[in-house]
Amino acid sequence: MNVHAPALAHTHEFDEQTTAFAEDVIGNLAQHPKRLSPKYFYDVTGSELFEQITVLPEYYPTRTELGILRDRGDAIAAIIAKGAALVEFGAGATTKVRLLLERSDFGAYVPVDISGDFLKAQADALRKDFPGLKVYPVAADFTAPFALPAEIANMPKLGFFPGSTLGNFEPNEASAFLRTAREILGDGAQMIIGVDLEKDERVLYDAYNDSAGVTARFNLNVLVRINRELGGNFDLSAFTHRSIYNRDRHRIEMHLISRKAQNVRVLGHNFSFRPGESIHTENSYKYSFERFTALARGAGWKVRESWTDKNRMFSVHALAALD
Repeated sequence: MNVHAPALAHTHEFDEQTTAFAEDVIGNLAQHPKRLSPKYFYDVTGSELFEQITVLPEYYPTRTELGILRDRGDAIAAIIAKGAALVEFGAGATTKVRLLLERSDFGAYVPVDISGDFLKAQADALRKDFPGLKVYPVAADFTAPFALPAEIANMPKLGFFPGSTLGNFEPNEASAFLRTAREILGDGAQMIIGVDLEKDERVLYDAYNDSAGVTARFNLNVLVRINRELGGNFDLSAFTHRSIYNRDRHRIEMHLISRKAQNVRVLGHNFSFRPGESIHTENSYKYSFERFTALARGAGWKVRESWTDKNRMFSVHALAALD
């Protein structure tokens, strides 16, 4: 399925990323059941809404992971090669990466993210606070192969993938991402990765259905983005946010539920919705230590060290590339 420049001319500036967005949206909404990729949550507004989510009282992952990085920072720093290039996959706000930068001697920092404007703003702020640090932002889809800056070619590589984002991938996609990261970072690479753990279902439900409704706005924002960039005519009031825990598959599922029978048009394509029909927007898988270790090994990594909080809500793992 191809989306041509004329179809985009009256909606959003035609470029490679917009074309990919359009093709994914049209292809995924044509599926049964309908779906949208969570990577398209993160335009500027989506990134800002997610940062609001991270400080909500119900949302435990960010503060718990930050606690682990603070409490175990010296142990983490001790295994990082001196002068390594720190490559952050899906870089957002710099709160977590600063904890690594403050305790380790890095040769460079390479934040990689699909949201170029947000990425540039964060990189500029980091340069001011770490004036001696070389920062090379890369605007790219971190789930696909991309080229690292030539300036870091001879440095040891440390990947950084915090925030339990791995859980947003299907298990086969998570394996593919870890394998791709292994290839991008090269032989002898290391990686620090955050992984959310299995826990009480009520805790999980509350984390993705916050009382302030920020997660709902975050979920609905993908429709705002389709309207703005692709000329869609989604009526936001005709959809509602819903998150559920799928016990059999060890995952939280996020959906946008149609409140009524309706038709939506995007770039000349019509999509009909029944009352109660879902657009499945995101999964968040929760792992045991054993399942994550097996996943990592199958993708070319061994778990060198693992850390968790006292309540075993969240985990941080140091991986080393297998030969």
